[in-house]
Amino acid sequence: MAEHQTFEQSMRRLEEIVGLLERGDAPLEQAMSLFEEGASILRVCNTMLDEAEQKVTLLTAGADGTPQAQPFQREE
Repeated sequence: MAEHQTFEQSMRRLEEIVGLLERGDAPLEQAMSLFEEGASILRVCNTMLDEAEQKVTLLTAGADGTPQAQPFQREE
């Protein structure tokens, strides 16, 4: 996987890998390589999601540091 891919690019590649593996026509060695790449992408995506969640929590934390539910207001 190329360095510094966006979340969306990573998810597209992961979907591509899943499709290739689901077809079941890749030789074992290639299938294992695809699986390893997919597992790596999944870890990166999970990290990106965790970081995004932490940012949202920081942005919506109350005065005492606990998350406060606030309605989402779309900026137009």
